Amino acid sequence: MKKEIIINSTLNEVRIAITEDSRLAELFIDFPDKERLIGNIYLGKVNKVVQGINAAFINIGFNQDAFLHFSDVDESLENFITDEDDDDEIETKGKPQQKQSNQKGQAQQKQWTKKQQGNKPKQGEQQKAKENPNQVQKGKPQEKENQKKPNPKNKKQQAQQKQEDNAAVALRQQKYKSEKTKNTKAAVFSTKKHGEFEISLEAGQTVIVQIVREAYGNKGVKVTTKIGLPGRNLVLLPFDGIVGISKKINQYNDRRRLRKLAKSVLPEGYGLIIRTAAKKIKEDDLKRELESLIDTWRDVEKKVNTGQAPQLLYQDMHAAGSVIRDLFTKDVVRVVIDSKKLYKEITNYLKAVSPQLLNKVELYNKRPPIFDTYGIEKDLAETYKPKIHLPSGGSIVIEQTEAMLVIDVNSGRSNAAEDQEVNAYKTNMEALKEIARQIRLRDNAGIIMIDFIDMMNPNNRKKIFAEMKKELYRDRAITVAYPLTQLNLMQITRQRINQNISEKLSEVCPTCQGTGRVISKGVLVNSIERWLKNFRTHSREFRITLVIHPHIANYLTEGTISKLSRLMIKYFVKIKVQQSNHIRIDEFKFYSQKHQKDITQEYMP
Repeated sequence: MKKEIIINSTLNEVRIAITEDSRLAELFIDFPDKERLIGNIYLGKVNKVVQGINAAFINIGFNQDAFLHFSDVDESLENFITDEDDDDEIETKGKPQQKQSNQKGQAQQKQWTKKQQGNKPKQGEQQKAKENPNQVQKGKPQEKENQKKPNPKNKKQQAQQKQEDNAAVALRQQKYKSEKTKNTKAAVFSTKKHGEFEISLEAGQTVIVQIVREAYGNKGVKVTTKIGLPGRNLVLLPFDGIVGISKKINQYNDRRRLRKLAKSVLPEGYGLIIRTAAKKIKEDDLKRELESLIDTWRDVEKKVNTGQAPQLLYQDMHAAGSVIRDLFTKDVVRVVIDSKKLYKEITNYLKAVSPQLLNKVELYNKRPPIFDTYGIEKDLAETYKPKIHLPSGGSIVIEQTEAMLVIDVNSGRSNAAEDQEVNAYKTNMEALKEIARQIRLRDNAGIIMIDFIDMMNPNNRKKIFAEMKKELYRDRAITVAYPLTQLNLMQITRQRINQNISEKLSEVCPTCQGTGRVISKGVLVNSIERWLKNFRTHSREFRITLVIHPHIANYLTEGTISKLSRLMIKYFVKIKVQQSNHIRIDEFKFYSQKHQKDITQEYMP
């Protein structure tokens, strides 16, 4: 399969297309005026923990709190923030959290002991207390008075201590302690892998989180506490002492070499995941990238120690850079860029991390637009259409509802064979390949329901299911397909990471409010008649102006005795029709010719 990355840069957007065999497979869009959030790390504060929905809401400085599900708090890496979602064979590399927590606890214990020793009376004072206890008692009220007086120095020290405690909690060096929640029962979560365990999150607690899904609809961003700093060959795990290797590196000798190499260079207290691109990496290159990622994390720690929640701690690369970092592998034939600035940025990055790939990067400087030259605009236009035609004459219809995405497969003119079962099977097989491509291209997520053409043979249904699983294997998002039912329905669930293309490139229609339908012309004329009836009941004016859309004006004035003439005769009023393209097709306005003002709302029934 021939795979290419085509990058188009304009003043308003950067579009990154990934093509497979010269057909558009994936599209990423980056708007300069809209910040890319996925991968960003924030210092947040827990706003509330809701056991009823197994989630916490984190204030990270946005208008809407971030959503943190309990499954993103445990030690599992199932939903880890990286495109290497197929990493496995994780091995423990020490227990950094416990070690750091113990060290911090010992230090606090020593500090407390010294403080207690400092508060103890000396031997001479003890002797005096025995000889003259009244004198000692006299001194106690004075001490209490001194304690009651506010000390600015103490306030400053308390604020500094609070800052240090918050930073230690965020960096998981100590547990959060709060008087308000001391008697509150901790939230509990249960998984098949780990069983039941408590969630160590409380309201007011500072926590470091990373965005794994952008906001969409009325839902805020989704975050995780499983932090990962992605590099070209590695993903650094600052809070997990584990070593993981991508499943796509399937040679035993390569896996063994990389695991041994990782253990030799990985400092205690850190973990990492070795990505697919690191299959042939050398020790020096791996060590260099690891040191760079650790330096980045140390910068994050400095911000945590000196900053206040909510705060941005780390910003991930822009869309073009992240695609090159994560998806520019050896199976990509070439990368073509039409921007000199982006070309320079990407080549400078590759010189540092993968110089062997530089010869695959090209600068496009021809006159025709780059997406037209590679046929991408034509494929992109299909993403706006609900109906996609198939080569054999059939079609698929894609409709987004509130609950799910529904796809219907139609046979159309596809009747090459005489047997209906054969025709249905061939059309379904052709349709599923296009459906898998469109789901991935449009970045649809959630529940997807596909209504295939009826097939009576169970073996044909099994073949359709097996082929769909094969097609969905290319998808980087976590996608699960279920076998066809007796009604030839297939259910698919797909992980949501970004907004889909429709949400990014379009808005809800202000006229139909997203339904795709407006009221009929007849219904609108009935509304106009009800207005006229109410107007004649309460007004003595006989001359008014009606402002309507040209499409409705033609409907009102057509015929020998038009509908408009009938209305004027019936209600004994002179109506002047004024057409306007600025008014909605389902709207009308009446103006008084006598007073020269809008009277629509005044007589609205």
